[in-house]
This record gives sequence, structure tokens and C-alpha cells, in this order.
Amino acid sequence: MTKLFNDPAEFAEDQLEGFLDLYSDRLVGVPGGVISLPPKEPQVAVIVGGGSGHYPAFAGLVGPGFASGAVVGNIFTSPSAAHVYSVAKAADQGKGVVLTFGNYQGDNINFGIAAKMLNNEGIDTRIVVVKDDIASAPEFDKRRGIAGDFTVFKAMGAAAAAGKSLDEVERIGNLANERTRTLGVAFSGCTMPGAADPLFSVAEGQMGVGLGIHGEPGIRDEARTSADQLGTMLTKAVLADAPEDAGARVGVIINGLGTTKYEELFLLYRTIARQLREAGYEIVDPEVGELVTSLDMGGVSLTVFWLDDELETAWKAPAYTCAYRKDPRPLGTQSSYTAKSATVAEEDLVAASPAAAALAEKVRKAAADVAALMREQEQYLGEIDAYAGDGDHGRGMVRGAEAAVEAIEQAPQDAGPSQLLKLAGRAWAMMAGGTSGVLWGASLEAAANTLDDAAERLAPEQAIVAVQAFTDSMVTLGGAEIGDKTLLDSLLPFAQSLANAQDDLPVAWKQAAEVAVQKAEETAALSPKKGRARPLAEKSVGHPDPGATSMGMILRQLGTYFS
Repeated sequence: MTKLFNDPAEFAEDQLEGFLDLYSDRLVGVPGGVISLPPKEPQVAVIVGGGSGHYPAFAGLVGPGFASGAVVGNIFTSPSAAHVYSVAKAADQGKGVVLTFGNYQGDNINFGIAAKMLNNEGIDTRIVVVKDDIASAPEFDKRRGIAGDFTVFKAMGAAAAAGKSLDEVERIGNLANERTRTLGVAFSGCTMPGAADPLFSVAEGQMGVGLGIHGEPGIRDEARTSADQLGTMLTKAVLADAPEDAGARVGVIINGLGTTKYEELFLLYRTIARQLREAGYEIVDPEVGELVTSLDMGGVSLTVFWLDDELETAWKAPAYTCAYRKDPRPLGTQSSYTAKSATVAEEDLVAASPAAAALAEKVRKAAADVAALMREQEQYLGEIDAYAGDGDHGRGMVRGAEAAVEAIEQAPQDAGPSQLLKLAGRAWAMMAGGTSGVLWGASLEAAANTLDDAAERLAPEQAIVAVQAFTDSMVTLGGAEIGDKTLLDSLLPFAQSLANAQDDLPVAWKQAAEVAVQKAEETAALSPKKGRARPLAEKSVGHPDPGATSMGMILRQLGTYFS
């Protein structure tokens, strides 16, 4: 798998282009993803989304009776807020929008920002976050969203197609979420396009229990068992977490993660169906196949969806998408598409003063140097991220930094540092994706807002003010603190050292940057308390945090511009 590619960094965009050509009779490409041709009667728009690499999720689930649109991020990376906004606005039919996605920090931030943008424009927008993975946390609200995405998305898509109101679609989505449970196992890791090795490996004869769909290793390893034993283990674990008063009718999904053969899935279903019936359950319209995958991962998951009359109607309702069809309806029910603008207007650029122009030139050079540094360190940052994450931090930083450089290069030559940093931040957030992408993008904009491009003089103290604004933004959006094993373990000590320094800015910056680098190295001893690495905390200990590490690298690099 992923042996076919052109530029690995453009894999997600290239495959989406082919997908849209293939299904041009029923889908429309918009910036950031795809939407379905609208139905003749307007309905609530259900917008699903997340990173690429999970097909049929997410683009393959767009169509009548299911999703109205899908936001498609880079491989295993949250799509940007701008792309979520773009897809949702294009799909809106005047009945409101529901944004729905798995419970990951980057998705929560980006979809949350997009929802605010849409609501501010008068488009009533709700959010339903899928939390079905019982292995990821004991508390429901902290759980990840994995194959249970399918049941929640399907329930809301059916409700919307039935003409239900936005309130009702949101309620049914939350009800489906509360009544869905999933547990999975991994037999082998998955490999990113262009990578020589998988993100993680499972020892021969072992299986990782509690896998995530981004290639996160299991939370514990067990000896690989027979299909009967595995089916029994999965069934007992999921039923033990059943919702209260859930009833005896269930929808069931046996989901292949990428390379597990359909015949193996049928074999596993044989055992699971027997176990469920012996436990007193009636199985309604079971699904066996690849519905939410993880590139070429070897593995399977069991999802149980406890049904009441309302949810059973939604579960059995017709749907017709590129990858999933239940009682397909003719394409004649669709009307033509009228393109709508989904761009965010940018403010007019203001010519910089001589002092601002001098600083702007440094911003241009610094941005190029940071991008070069991230390209040089991409592999290392990916390696340390893969111990407990998805291994994409290096690639995300490269994409963000290169997008920032491109945005700066396209800006007018008389643009000031504030304008350049704003453009860089927006480009970084849109192209990098993920949690760090939106944090870097928003925080660069926060720093930019402290600078006055018309000022006759830009004092050294303004660098400290800008750093503090950047730091405050990271703290507010990220919700972490020192000791959580995030980039703040590097950034906060840097900001404090810089603010308290008695030396001139060049000396103070370099000293503070060395503090940041040292604090990043010290994160190796920490256990993560935030983000995707939290459920795999033990695997992270002994390795520095990739976000703190890249932050230290960049702060040290920027110090060369204050000499």
C-alpha cells in the first residue's frame, strides 16, 4: 500500500483530484473537500471530515442519505478551519449545518473555529463529536472517534434526508453517538506515502489492542489469537461498556483497517454474530467491510450500535454514496449545482513605513530559513512523533512553513511585518492542518496584531510584546500548561526568560532560545497529558516532545536575526 505516488507531500491532493474526476456525475470539488449535488428539496447539511488515509471515510460517504459534504485534510491531519468553512458554506442549503468528526484536538479546534465563522455569518451551525473508542479513555467525553464515525454520520444523514430540522438532526446525532461503542486491534502498522518504514510495528505473533485510526499503537499488546478467540474478546469488551437501558436490537460493523482481507472479516463476523445472539441481541442490517480505514494497517474493529425505533429507522434508511449504497436511489433526485463563494476576504494591504519595511525584509528572510530548517529536520521530528503519535509532525511543520513562505513571497513588496505575519499565519494554518498547524497559524496572527506597519520606529521592546501575544494565543487555544509535554514546555520558559532579561534584545533572545532548547530536551522525562499522545503516555516517556523540539529549533534560528 502507498507504493504509488508522485510527490508524497502532495499525495492527499493528487488522489482527491482523481476521486473527483471518477465521481464527477454526483460530487463537486470545492476548496478543502467535496460536496454532493444538492437534493431538489433543501435539507440540513451534514458535513463530515478529518484527515486523508481513512477511505471510505470521509469523501466516500458523501451522497444522498449520508453526508452533504466532506472536508479532506492531509494524511492523518486535521483539515484547516478555512477548509472546513469552505466546504460547509458551499454545502449549506439554508437549513443549517452540522459539523461532525472524531474527537481529536486538531479537529476540535479547526471545526470549532469554522463553526464560529459560519454562525457569525448567520449560518446556524452545530457540532457533533464522535467518541466511540472504548479503549482510548474510561470517560466518554475523552474518547476518540474511530469506526463509530460511520453510525453517527449515517444517523444524521438519514435524518437530514428525511427533512428533519437542524435541532432534530443534531439530537439524533448525539443520541447515536451515545449509543455507539467500538474496540479494535492492530496486527501491523501503516506506512505514509513515500516513507520507507511503517509508523509503528507490532511484534510477530502479537496484536495491539485499542488501536486508533491514525496509526497510533495499541494501548496494550497481547498474543495474536484465533478468529473465534478474537471475536469473543471484542464482543465481551464492547458489550461490557453498553449504554444503560440500551435495548436488544443492535447495528453491527466489522471494519477492516486496510489490509485485513474480507474473507477474514467474514470469519470474524461468524463468531461475533453468534456471540451477540447468544447474549440475547438481535442484529439489524450488519455491515462487514472497509468503512473507516488507516492506509495499509492490518487490523479490525467491532462497532455495536444500540438501536431504538428512531435510530433503527435511520440505520436502515436508503443511502447512495461513492463507497456505500443501501437501497440506492436514482441520481434523478438530484438537481444541478450552483457555485457559491466560500472565500474569506482579506483586508487591504497598507504600505510599510521605512522602519517597518526594514523589519519586513528580516521577516521574509527568517521565514525562508525556518522553512529550510524544518525540511532539514522533518525526518527526525517525524520519528520522535511516531513513538506515541502519528508521525506527521515533521511533515506538518514543513507544509506550514513552506506555505508561509509562499504567502509572503506573493505579498506586495511594500507590505509590512504585521501584514506578512498575518498572511503567513493564515497560510500556515490552512496548509499544515492538525493541532500544531492551527496553533502556529493563529499565534502568528496574534503576534502580527501587536505590530504597526505605519510606525516610524519599531522599538526592540515590541519583539517582547509580540512574543507574549504569540505565547498567550498558544496557551489559550491549546489549553495546555507546563508539564503537559507540549510545545508550551519550550515556549513558556522562552517567553519568561525574554521578558525578564536585563541584556539587549540580541543577547536576551539567544539566551532565552537556549533555555527553550534545553526545556524541549527535558520533555523526554515527561508523560503527555494533552493531545493524541495522551492515551499512549508510556510509549512517549524517554523521547522529547516533537512540538517543543521544533519550537526550540525555530526560536534558536530566529536569534540570528537580532545580531
